[in-house]
Amino acid sequence: MRRLLLAAMIFGAAQSAYAADMPDLPMLRGTLPDGLSTVRTVWQGYYVGGQASYGSVTSKPSPTLNSDLQGTVLPVGGGTYPWQPLGSASASDTGWGAFFGYNSQWDDVVIGLEGNYIHSGLNAFTSSTGYFPAGGVPTTMTATSNATIRSTDFGSARLRAGYVIGSFLPYMFGGVGMGSQTVDRSVSATPLPYVALPTLQTSATKTSLVYGYSAGVGVDVMLMAGLFLRAEYEYQRVTSKIESTVNSARVGVGYKF
Repeated sequence: MRRLLLAAMIFGAAQSAYAADMPDLPMLRGTLPDGLSTVRTVWQGYYVGGQASYGSVTSKPSPTLNSDLQGTVLPVGGGTYPWQPLGSASASDTGWGAFFGYNSQWDDVVIGLEGNYIHSGLNAFTSSTGYFPAGGVPTTMTATSNATIRSTDFGSARLRAGYVIGSFLPYMFGGVGMGSQTVDRSVSATPLPYVALPTLQTSATKTSLVYGYSAGVGVDVMLMAGLFLRAEYEYQRVTSKIESTVNSARVGVGYKF
């Protein structure tokens, strides 16, 4: 009996010592002790990267955009040529650029400020041709009006908001920016066939600084050691004498320091 009591006392002391050495485990279901939780991707800090894009533009010049040029091309003997109003212009092309910014992270929420630049070859073209007499045979006079709106460079400052899901950072953004817009205009007219004059034509070119805003959505994917990939969609609206709308899809690669 004494041996049995002695063994029970030794076993009880061993159990107490083992329990004292164990860490305090959380009581909530599904939780893990500190150090055993899932690692959260860190997006906090500065980053920089490059990008490529494919976009389309729609510009809406005034129907009478070339009226000043048309006023300098007049038929011999008086009157005017049968000028027709210009319609909307559209085009699509590729582009390239860069981005840089800073992320601030609270748990899974990421807020950041980013500078974004894109250079593209979006040359929206519109043309109209008038004939006199209309529908007549043979045509005695023609008048053609052209305009090309070139949107080449656009830089913007964006405010971003995202949410961390594993190694993914889906985000949305909005911003304002400025860029370069060049408008090439020209008109040409064919005089009456019995007037011995060549085809008359004139042109003008003007480059302006334009302003606008942008908004869109995207996702950054962390690969390893700060290297990440990006895919996004952006909507741009350029507000100027000739308003333009640009829709573009972009892919890029960046590095977070």
